[in-house]
Amino acid sequence: MKFDLSLALTWVLFLALFPMVFYWGRRAWRIFAKGDYSEVALKKGVSPANPKKWAPFAGTINLLAALAALWTIIGVTALGYPYEKWSAMAGSTIWCKIFADIILRQQAHPFVFGRKKREAGAN
Repeated sequence: MKFDLSLALTWVLFLALFPMVFYWGRRAWRIFAKGDYSEVALKKGVSPANPKKWAPFAGTINLLAALAALWTIIGVTALGYPYEKWSAMAGSTIWCKIFADIILRQQAHPFVFGRKKREAGAN
């Protein structure tokens, strides 16, 4: 087996699964166990009007993504999944997590049509 770009990217994808599992699992833990809603459906760093309403959805998205990535790691190390299978699982997990977060963020921060109200004290 010779070292080339394909092999390097394969290792990067596999090794990147470990911090993803930790980060997504920690976010789910914070939402479900600690009741910390500070990272729920952020848009430009701003929480939605009622983050508690969106917390179960955000926690579920993070928990499912962490479990899917963990299953991929177990599949590679213990079950010997072939490259095509585990790379498809990892890629699908990452993309589904990104799209689910975007959908949740758009639902939590709906578009406001019309003129924006001026803040008190502004000219």
